[in-house]
Amino acid sequence: MAPVDIAHGRPHLWRMTKPPLRILLAAPRGFCAGVVRAIDIVERALALYGAPVYVRHEIVHNKFVVDDLKAKGAIFVDELDEIPPGDRPVVFSAHGVPKSVPEAATARHMFQLDATCPLVTKVHMEAQRHHAEGCEIILIGHQNHPEVIGTMGQLPPGAVRLIETVADADSIAVKDPEKLAYVTQTTLSVDDTKDVIAALQRRFPGIKGPYKEDICYATTNRQEAVKEIAGRIELLLVVGAPNSSNSKRLVEVGLRHGTPRSLLVQRASELDWPSLQGLSTLGITAGASAPELLVNEIIDAFRAHYEVTVETVTLREENVTFKLPRELREAPAPL
Repeated sequence: MAPVDIAHGRPHLWRMTKPPLRILLAAPRGFCAGVVRAIDIVERALALYGAPVYVRHEIVHNKFVVDDLKAKGAIFVDELDEIPPGDRPVVFSAHGVPKSVPEAATARHMFQLDATCPLVTKVHMEAQRHHAEGCEIILIGHQNHPEVIGTMGQLPPGAVRLIETVADADSIAVKDPEKLAYVTQTTLSVDDTKDVIAALQRRFPGIKGPYKEDICYATTNRQEAVKEIAGRIELLLVVGAPNSSNSKRLVEVGLRHGTPRSLLVQRASELDWPSLQGLSTLGITAGASAPELLVNEIIDAFRAHYEVTVETVTLREENVTFKLPRELREAPAPL
């Protein structure tokens, strides 16, 4: 039996209202120029040469992106020896690779396409320059991250020493304090890295650094954008992969700058709705390898539970672009 409106003596359906939720959407967020270039390289190679195109390691750290490229004909491998002989293109990931990888590809006469982010290549060149000048090199980064493996692999074993923390900087033993330089991974926490660099400079006043900071513009901008909203929200959602360094740093930045809760999620399907009840303000950002459609997917999921209003909080605009490799720029357009 339908509910009755006593005042007017007629039945009606009670209207269920959803609670209001204000979403602060941090900008910049999501794809950076290096990620766009890397994905474009794989897609352009597929368009020019057809499938399959082989990719060594994940082109960027995002399962959705990798699965999308697989569906288009990309085959991802861990090492070059998994690729059969032939003339199919092989793409190196945006994180960069040790010198031994392109050398091995050249020895097998492979058609190589290097998707290394130009800002990572900059760090490689800095390390090589310091080494040529006779310096011992300290790399600030995370052990076993692909970018760190690639940077250390630009030089002979032992030429680069890896540290992660201020404690590491305070305890590292060096051969000659007057012949010392440092470089950094591009996706670190800006604040943490400043502390590590300061510790190195206190111990080794003559240590050489990069001409321009190694942490990339996109990492810096996304962290600053999170700081802009962190004190105004109850929860920060970072859209990104669990193996994405820059995404995990965004979670940490949110917690350090006033957000009570900060979570990393890959897709809307991962959202734990019982723990997301009672919110009034939510912040959302995305790591540099997370596509915007995943952000929209999560906002749409919240619309099913809340009356959502979205406010974009823009720290600064980004207009950086990187050229594709010459082999792809000069190739004729596909028919």
